[in-house]
Amino acid sequence: MIFSAQTGNTIAALGESQLIEHIRQWLGPASPPAPFGIGDDCALLPPAKTGHTLLTTDSLTHGRHFDDDTDPEKAGAKLIKRNLSDIAAMGGRPGPAVLALLAGPDLSTTWLEAFFDGIREACLAFDIPLTGGDITQTSPGQFSAVLTLTGHTDKPLLRGKAAIGHSIFVTGTLGGSILGKHLNFTPRLEQGQWLAARSDCSALMDLTDGLAKDLPALLADACTAALQPDHIPIAEDARTLARKTGKSPLEHAFTDGEDYELLFAIEKNTTPSGFIRHWQARFPQLPITCIGRVQPRQEESTLIDAATGKALPWQAGYEHFKSQ
Repeated sequence: MIFSAQTGNTIAALGESQLIEHIRQWLGPASPPAPFGIGDDCALLPPAKTGHTLLTTDSLTHGRHFDDDTDPEKAGAKLIKRNLSDIAAMGGRPGPAVLALLAGPDLSTTWLEAFFDGIREACLAFDIPLTGGDITQTSPGQFSAVLTLTGHTDKPLLRGKAAIGHSIFVTGTLGGSILGKHLNFTPRLEQGQWLAARSDCSALMDLTDGLAKDLPALLADACTAALQPDHIPIAEDARTLARKTGKSPLEHAFTDGEDYELLFAIEKNTTPSGFIRHWQARFPQLPITCIGRVQPRQEESTLIDAATGKALPWQAGYEHFKSQ
């Protein structure tokens, strides 16, 4: 369990100084020695590389992003990987990170050690130095972790640039992530970097809040995504979930969120079939699908059925603070 009623097995029994020392040990080689890691007021970072510096932050909260049934190692890895997905969405390479913990005094040290096992393994797998951070005490029964991750890229790919005539693509499959993918996913770093190196990729982002909410952000002003619903790559978990919820698998693919796939546009001079051949030669294990094309906006809707011209019924995905 994440919280413990046994006082001797909580972070309150350790105190801040011992907790920091434990974290240093748990991270092992994922945290370099001071002054490049934990141990000083700030960490020293290597000199900036050429190109552009990226900076992203994301959080993980008990009761929102994971629960008591979640393996702590997977929760720790998810914190790292969801930040990596943001770096991938800009075509970047990750750099050093800092971590802030906000925890109640009853947080179990056994659980926290396993949480850091997941963090350490993910950092080592993706070559991320965890250079420091902060610890704050909150009320009993509360836990959040906030990671800030740096990155760099020679050519950042942005959202909001998919223009008229551009083809819209998505990697992998969509929907049903709550059945496991929200924890067991691979950030599409290699794919994002490959897209950034091409001249014909006009816009890129990752899918975190669902296709219905995220896709409009990919489009340039006054544009509409004319989609082919039967081309949407639906995950098998979306079909499984649909049998429980009564929603269609397609609705789950549009609205569930936490797919952590790439959504991108390719300029009109590149044929979708030709692009797919290049992709398959480079990434034979990861499918992509052309799901539609960008058109001038005729009505308010930014998502329409390409065959009928009518607005699709799903125009919004997951949104924080809004009643679903």
